[in-house]
Amino acid sequence: MKVIECVPNFSEGNNPELFEAIKESISKINGVKLLSLEPDADYNRVVVTLAGNEKGILDGTVSACKIAAQYIDMRRHKGEHPRLGAIDVVPFVPVANVTTEECVKISKDFAGIISKELNVPVYLYESAALKDDRKNLSSIRQGEYEGLEEKLKDPNWAPDYGEAVFNPKLGAIVTGSRFFLIAYNVNIKSSDVKHAKEIGEILRESGYAKRDANGNIIKVDGKSVKVPGRLKDVKGMGVALEKYNISQVSMNLTNYFVTPMHIAYEEVKKEAMRLGVEVNGSEIVGLVPLESMLQAGKFYTNGKESDEKRLVEVAIENLGLSALHPFKPEEKIIEYMI
Repeated sequence: MKVIECVPNFSEGNNPELFEAIKESISKINGVKLLSLEPDADYNRVVVTLAGNEKGILDGTVSACKIAAQYIDMRRHKGEHPRLGAIDVVPFVPVANVTTEECVKISKDFAGIISKELNVPVYLYESAALKDDRKNLSSIRQGEYEGLEEKLKDPNWAPDYGEAVFNPKLGAIVTGSRFFLIAYNVNIKSSDVKHAKEIGEILRESGYAKRDANGNIIKVDGKSVKVPGRLKDVKGMGVALEKYNISQVSMNLTNYFVTPMHIAYEEVKKEAMRLGVEVNGSEIVGLVPLESMLQAGKFYTNGKESDEKRLVEVAIENLGLSALHPFKPEEKIIEYMI
């Protein structure tokens, strides 16, 4: 059986009526299963994880997105997380017996359907990108929803599907296929977000703009001079988490074989110590591959443990994955859910 994962991110983290409607819509579709639905009020965002066969994942994702479009109005949306629209990003991820190319085709089928049904512009990213400057999600999101109306006037930013017409209620959608991404946040015991932002800039692969002694950005030929970040295949930023009176280094680990969770966590700890703040555990948003948990367990046991259950327990303990809310392996590890 082919298993494809889809992780649509919707720009609404506070409306339980929407969450129930999404669950109900997916439950009516054959060949797809809802694995998790995780809202965050501070980010004002909900991350939904589905898994299914080729037809089931396409039908289930379209259904969930059409429901979200009924409830979300971007003209009233505020939140910590960058976003381009109500249905912000819809990645299709190969899990079992399926190739990236097949997932790219599904993402294009989705883009064709949803752009017509919702009258919304759609961009393709990552493996599905038709242009090099659209591979990176952050490039497409630049200017966010607030800058989208002007962006659509630029012929260079004509959507891949749909018309270059601003939809004030829904914004735009980004879809494509990518490797399994781990949305991983490390907690900083400080409500001052400046520490988390600095750590995110230092560690993320894209780095940060170099500044002179007066704090001005150094430019050469009109372009900012960049200082590369320390961790490959990592996107990162600092955000405030008001409900816990802390901040977070919010990271996307785009290839956990290149930079695994435990390395990201230990590097955040080093930088936090340098800045005089403490780390208090971490959290995984959405699901995580079993292999990533085993990597961490082996790291923290120096390779001396081989029992799967024990390795998972060690990973949870040493990464502090239950610091904010209980980490339940049967609900968070994708292989245990399918």
